[in-house]
Amino acid sequence: MNVLFIGDINGKIGRRAAAKILPKLKSELRPDLVIANADNLAHGNGVSKDTIEEMITAGVGWFTGGDHCFGNTAHLGLYDSELPLLRPANYAASAPGRGQVLVEINGRKILLISLVGQVFMPLQFNNPFAEADKILSNLASNNISAIIVDIHAEATSEKLALFNYLDGRTSAILGTHTHIMTADAKISTAGTAYITDVGQTGFADGVLGVEKQGIIKTFLTQIKYPHVLPESGQAIFNAVFLKIDDKTKKTAAIKPITKYLEIS
Repeated sequence: MNVLFIGDINGKIGRRAAAKILPKLKSELRPDLVIANADNLAHGNGVSKDTIEEMITAGVGWFTGGDHCFGNTAHLGLYDSELPLLRPANYAASAPGRGQVLVEINGRKILLISLVGQVFMPLQFNNPFAEADKILSNLASNNISAIIVDIHAEATSEKLALFNYLDGRTSAILGTHTHIMTADAKISTAGTAYITDVGQTGFADGVLGVEKQGIIKTFLTQIKYPHVLPESGQAIFNAVFLKIDDKTKKTAAIKPITKYLEIS
């Protein structure tokens, strides 16, 4: 089974970059499922119906979330709709939506789990370790070909600890949130793939996908300037490609993908 996981798609330039890259990449890699983190999909702050549908048209099959997924409260209802959209499973139980899904593709089942970290996060989320345990212990079916976890977290220690905690129980633990792809993609001896952060798909010539001047001024003055997301310019596309053994749920290969392109 082949899975393509795209790092945080950040704003319009990120959506346009993904839409431009995906057709050729899908033709080359033939993924059975394309997943993308949608925490910053709609101008850097959660999602909208239009932005989700735009990415579905581009070829994304399912979306994971993060700490910004409910940033625009006008769109909370989307998480209870039929859209292929997850929020982190360790949000409060009263939050809309769900944090896991069993995706069926050509007779095979992929369990996709979205989690958010606790360390350095502005909100007090439930424990992602305990939430993962609960989900995995309550699996009703053993006929699952792959288990993929998106851990949307700030601290590298929290992501790596979760990988070690779930090692051998999942096919892949993929970190998101920091918008910088890390150079530590690996597969454990138990067959679990890991990367601390997949990086972002968005504006490349800035800081974390936004215009750099405002960020620099904030560091110089300690005054928080607005984040400006450009809609054109140099973009970056970051993803990882996984090859997973259907029978064992073990990952055979993980390939980081980084592409630069101009969006006009």
